Amino acid sequence: MKRWAWGVGLVLLLALHALPAGAVPLQAQWSFRLLPGNAQLAAHPEAGQWRPAAVPGSVHTDLLANGVIPDPHAGAPEAGLQWIGLADWEYQATFDVDAATLARAHAELAFDGLDTFAEVRLNDRALLRADNSHRTWRARVDGQLRATGNVLRIVFRSPITTLLPGVQAMPHKIAGNYPSPYGDEPRDAMVGNFVRKPGYHFGWDWGPRYVTAGVWRPVRLESWGAQRITDVAVKTTALDAKRAELQVVVDVESAAARDARVRVVLIDPDGRVAATVEQAAALRAGRQVVSLPVRLEQPRRWWPVGQGEQARYTVRASVDAGTRDAVEASIRTGLRTVELRRENDAKGGQGFTFVINGVPIFAKGANVIPFDMFPARVDPARIRRELTAARDANMNMLRNWGGGYYEDDAFFDIADELGLLVWQDFMFGGGMQPGYAPAFRANVVAEARDNVRRLRRHPSLVLWCGNNEEETAWKDWGHGRDLKAADPVFAARVWQGYVDLFGNDLRKVVAEEGLGVPYWSSSPSNDLDTVANDSTRGDKHYWQVWGNPALPVQAYLRETPRFMSEYGLQAWPVLRTLDGIIPADERRMDSATVRAHQKFMAGEGNQRLLQYIEREFGTPRDFAEFVYLSQVMQAEGIALAALHHRASRPYTMGSLYWQLNDVWPGASWSSIDHAGRWKALHFHARRFFADHAVAALRDDGVTRVSLLNDLQAPLTAQWRLRVMDVDGRELSRQQHAVVVPVLSALEVGRFTDAQLLGKADPARTVAVVELLEGQRVLSRQVVYFAAAKDMQLPKVQIDSDLQTEGGGYVLTLRSPSLVRALWIDFDGRDVTLTDNALDLVPGEPVTIRVSSDADLQTLRRTMRMTSLANVLR
Repeated sequence: MKRWAWGVGLVLLLALHALPAGAVPLQAQWSFRLLPGNAQLAAHPEAGQWRPAAVPGSVHTDLLANGVIPDPHAGAPEAGLQWIGLADWEYQATFDVDAATLARAHAELAFDGLDTFAEVRLNDRALLRADNSHRTWRARVDGQLRATGNVLRIVFRSPITTLLPGVQAMPHKIAGNYPSPYGDEPRDAMVGNFVRKPGYHFGWDWGPRYVTAGVWRPVRLESWGAQRITDVAVKTTALDAKRAELQVVVDVESAAARDARVRVVLIDPDGRVAATVEQAAALRAGRQVVSLPVRLEQPRRWWPVGQGEQARYTVRASVDAGTRDAVEASIRTGLRTVELRRENDAKGGQGFTFVINGVPIFAKGANVIPFDMFPARVDPARIRRELTAARDANMNMLRNWGGGYYEDDAFFDIADELGLLVWQDFMFGGGMQPGYAPAFRANVVAEARDNVRRLRRHPSLVLWCGNNEEETAWKDWGHGRDLKAADPVFAARVWQGYVDLFGNDLRKVVAEEGLGVPYWSSSPSNDLDTVANDSTRGDKHYWQVWGNPALPVQAYLRETPRFMSEYGLQAWPVLRTLDGIIPADERRMDSATVRAHQKFMAGEGNQRLLQYIEREFGTPRDFAEFVYLSQVMQAEGIALAALHHRASRPYTMGSLYWQLNDVWPGASWSSIDHAGRWKALHFHARRFFADHAVAALRDDGVTRVSLLNDLQAPLTAQWRLRVMDVDGRELSRQQHAVVVPVLSALEVGRFTDAQLLGKADPARTVAVVELLEGQRVLSRQVVYFAAAKDMQLPKVQIDSDLQTEGGGYVLTLRSPSLVRALWIDFDGRDVTLTDNALDLVPGEPVTIRVSSDADLQTLRRTMRMTSLANVLR
């Protein structure tokens, strides 16, 4: 067997947690207005006066804060707000500069996010022109600052009006993504793929179209004297449990040639000094790199969650040139190795496995989209909430999808802390790019270098991927075929530009700057091999369920990829999340406001959702039942797929469903809604992604039982299979001792319906399969032999006991008969439950921990329970 090891990396990665001396956020008074003379002023004169602005922020959030526009998320205002994306906007900041900053010889303004076509002037002098919202833009301001009354002016040009004439002039267009339904941009001349700004701003099938602009990330004033540290990175030449051989690389900018001492101190996770290295350096004027060797004995490595500790070191680098301007940068770090292992198999296939510190990891998780339509509204607390929820659902990997923006360091700091691996797309969400244009490619390369260098410090980051779905769109969706038919010469240029950008340019940047993290050209792909979306090689996006041809969820069991990086089913948010968003009298499947919050199929997506609900559960009678059944359908379908992927280990080595989170409150494929509330799917994920789990998968009259162990220790346990009727009468039982090997899926049996049911009624009979450790149930799965709508579920009789315990509450549930898809809420109150969306097996108690600010009596009075027996009666 030939083994390919692509992107083997031995890397110490760093997370800067402090600005260097002389770098401060710009303290300024910001204001904004619609640019005088703009065509939109005639219809919107109220936007033409100066108003207060927030930085970081955006035009939409500033207009909202000033009462000029309604909440873009509430109701259906989207069509009436498209003028904002057609307008040019002017931002202005006034600020003072302290004496210490003015006394330093060098000064620079750094703009971490300008969205997007921006003309910047300082004190009436041109400073820079920006055309990429994903880059950090820097401008030297030596000698241009004054003590008081500095004026920074930024004009943002509309990306639509800026680019549309050129796009319309193209004889043949390259593929875009989602055309605007509002008339602000022609359907056949979409500009989104020609501009380097978040693609989802132009609308997606899970979010609205708000083509915003503004200073969306901080502005910093950096000043220094003799020298400054601009970056720290650590290259690792050897790493195992016994030792680490490192090269600490310090980027230094010096004002003049001089001798200096460069010192590096490594502090271990417990706060003790692990190593100190110091050496002389002959600095020259300008930028240079100083490299210091460091050796650690018995290093503490960083591991993904469940596999070991998330140990992080602190690195302190300092440069002292014998002047008053000694400088220091303080850093947090993790030690780990990463490899994307691709082994050929006997049937011509090739694996796709992430190997961390030599251990093959089954990737369990979800795709992440932006956390809000307007990125500046997302604070670290919001990121922590969603990432903690991912960890709590037993995920170990998240894929940062390419149609948004490169996340803040806060995202990666939290991922480092929680042990979540990150698959990071470059920001290309679909369609095709003008990679044939040298200026466009050069802009992207600069963007890539900025972000790879910024994010390479994080041990959580384990893959850079060129784009989302562009190769498969060209090869499989007709994009390439149609352009070749229209203009074969131009089509060849477009494809060569694609290969140049994603096959060569970005690969080179990652190789030069990424410190060993592997690169993958597109998702799904086989890294520019012939077939783009293959089940036997590379990663796979599978949308034959839900998408076209909308196969039943059982089709998930017949698709076995090497790594499933996208698959999904829709559901609506928790009903409380829609309060204030969709009025009560409009909560109907076909109301205008509900349709406005359903972006799939241009607002017709509820018909597809209803199709999947009716297949298994029948027709809901009202909107509340529609929401409940959408969540049950989503959770049960994704559980089927995820458990199949896990049971197919080691052939399959990853399962990332679409998607974790939402940009706004609407129908989507997420398991956590925009308010952070868990849908039924997220509770199911906590069970189907557990390190020890049972997978009992029924397809075509046969149930396959596998036991799953994702840990590095064997599991000594028992598995039990009981067949019973819905009233709890046991028809058969078997129980077996088993040792589940490390890092494995162990199939323990296949059973036909005839073997399990005998003469029992499929509509009144279930199989309960459990993984036991002593008397403790590690995992349980209920197998059904009939569609839910055909089952004869008994009337619900749940004995519930809610009591105080410690600083919270404990809820104990028991039922004499089967309860399927039980959902517990508290009449609109936010209450945290450790479990929900569950089945109750007859006679088996379930204990759930409850956290709430409400008192015991209020919780008892407001507790509500919904199950399929209530809905399908």
